[in-house]
Amino acid sequence: MNPATHQRLTLAGSITGAAIVALDGTVLTVAQPSMQRDLHASFAAVQWTSTGYLIAVASLLVFAGRLGDRYGHQRVFSIGVLGFAAASAGIAVAPGTGWVVALRTVQGVAGALLQPATLGMLRAAYPADRLAMPIALRTSAIGLAAAAGPLVGGALTAHLGWRAVFLLTVAPAVAAGLLALAVRLPQPPGDRAAGLDLPGAALLAAALVCLVHTLVGVPEHGWTATTVLGLLGAVLLGVAFVRRERRTAHPLLPPRVLRSATVGPALGVLLAASAAIFGTLFLATYFLQDVLSLDPLQSALRGLPLAVTMVLAAPASAVLLRRHGARRTVASGMVLIAVGAALASRFDHSSGALTIGAAFLLLGTGFGTVMVTATAVLVRSASVADAGVAGGLQQTAMNIGPALGVAAATTLTAGRPLAEATGPALLALSGVAALGAVLAGRLPGTGAVAGAAPTPSAAPSTAPSTAPSTAE
Repeated sequence: MNPATHQRLTLAGSITGAAIVALDGTVLTVAQPSMQRDLHASFAAVQWTSTGYLIAVASLLVFAGRLGDRYGHQRVFSIGVLGFAAASAGIAVAPGTGWVVALRTVQGVAGALLQPATLGMLRAAYPADRLAMPIALRTSAIGLAAAAGPLVGGALTAHLGWRAVFLLTVAPAVAAGLLALAVRLPQPPGDRAAGLDLPGAALLAAALVCLVHTLVGVPEHGWTATTVLGLLGAVLLGVAFVRRERRTAHPLLPPRVLRSATVGPALGVLLAASAAIFGTLFLATYFLQDVLSLDPLQSALRGLPLAVTMVLAAPASAVLLRRHGARRTVASGMVLIAVGAALASRFDHSSGALTIGAAFLLLGTGFGTVMVTATAVLVRSASVADAGVAGGLQQTAMNIGPALGVAAATTLTAGRPLAEATGPALLALSGVAALGAVLAGRLPGTGAVAGAAPTPSAAPSTAPSTAPSTAE
């Protein structure tokens, strides 16, 4: 199989895997009310179908990325995506809520395996300076799946029941898994004898479980002694993890990754962008429905420009990255997010579709731009041998950021009428995006290849002249 065919098949698998995860998450939110009625479950039990998945996936992403670095991203991806399909099929026939929650947690473990691998496979298949467009196409697919999810999920739930929602991704997941098994990339040279640092992985997983569980609980319970203890536990476990990493001979997070001048700023940008976007969407959705009295469909239509512009901005940002560099491109995207959130803070009873659509348009354009560019910087700053860890860090930021943003939005509006509290809270989230724009100043400028590490000779390093010229 020639390199160009390898690249196309790898890209197809990466896009399919990422889109499956995005689609699954959005269709679930539509199916949950019907699931609750059919299974005679409590609201808290049904919420654990989301919480259990999120905790499992967020806590294991970095370790899963390291597994890909050691055993091959295609192999880990195929296990993850086939496991995801099996868990989905199991949920479709689950007899009760307990089974659904358990299988969703298993699905989270599978999602943790496949998500970093979608980036690791691209890093192994494409030269560092040609990564942006493949990552942009992957990002567009995520945006498209997220936009289509509520519509597809609603139609399936209405006509076939909630169980049909979980069968939606089974066939494409199986196809992606088989495709990954068929496409084998040469493995980069690495120390297979080195340990996987299981104690370090356990400490990091425990810290992230405490953090995510605490953040997810804030919107419902607010800041209580339990949430404070949860955050304290996350901090203490995080400190123990750092101490472990400094002392062990084979750390989970290789020093060469952490020493990169671009990894920290890129992660900070992704965290700030996702927190600002999801916090803004959380508040804007409630404002549209509870203050402006729009029904869910009308509210979704008002927010449609966000999904559309995110899909369109992703490939455009790959071109901007090559022409203007990561620093200017990311900073511009963060400014758009900040302006969009600030415009949303001015929503009132007289706000029409044009004003609301303009805010969502700015948010979607900025977020699509930042996701592609910052991810490209992060992934190509790592060598092929560390691509899985880099992908795991990126995915961790993209899972923690939304939970952090929603928790911040809830805290900022607590105890006040929504119509009065939304504006100041959205201005604060606009400030978070502005902070991300400041962090963007530490990213590579025009002409820099984002700190790309040399590609080991065992990995395919040549691309046809028609291959995409930049990547996310």
